[in-house]
Amino acid sequence: MADRQEWDKRSWREEILARRKALPAETREREAAALTAAAGALAAEWVCAYVPVGGEPGSLAMLDALRAAGSRVLLPLTGEPGPLEWGEYTGPEGLRRGRFGLREPAGAPLANGIARAATILVPALAVDRRGVRLGRGAGYYDRSVDACRGDARLIAVVRDDELVERLPEESHDRRMGWALTPFGGLRRLEDHLGN
Repeated sequence: MADRQEWDKRSWREEILARRKALPAETREREAAALTAAAGALAAEWVCAYVPVGGEPGSLAMLDALRAAGSRVLLPLTGEPGPLEWGEYTGPEGLRRGRFGLREPAGAPLANGIARAATILVPALAVDRRGVRLGRGAGYYDRSVDACRGDARLIAVVRDDELVERLPEESHDRRMGWALTPFGGLRRLEDHLGN
C-alpha cells in the first residue's frame, strides 16, 4: 500500500484492528482510566454509549462514571440489521450476552431511545478531522443516528492515534461533530455539519 490517503476502508480496518490487538494491556488500562476521568464532562440527562469490545477504547467504569454524574445511560441492543434499539444501563449486574457476544442491558428496549440523548458516544475504528467515522462496516450507527435529536453531540470515541487527517467517505456515512480520545480529550471536529 502506497499512500494512506488512497487506502480503502477495508485496508484501514485491517491495520487498526491489528494495532488494537497488539496493544499491551497496561496501555488499554491507562486509556480506559483517562476516558473514565473525562466522562463527567460528557454528562447529560440521557447519554447513548456502548460496552467496549475487541480493543475498543473505554470500559464499564466510564459508563458508571456517567451514571455517577447524573446521566441515564443507554446502550445498544443487538438485533437485525437496521437502526439500533436502546436499553438502559443500570450497572454491570444488569448486562447479558447479546448477539455477536456483545454485552447489553437485559431490560426491554426504550421507545425512541436515541432520540432522548443529548450526547451519543459512538464506537469507531478511526475518525478524521472532518468528522468522517470508520466503523466496522455493518452500518448500524449510520442508520441509527438519523433518529437522534438535532442538537445531539455525536462523539466518536477512538484512541489518540486513530484521530487521523482523512478517511475514505461514502454517501451513507454520517459525520461526527466531536472526537473523544484518552489523552487528547474532547475535540470539536472541523466540518461538524451542525452536530
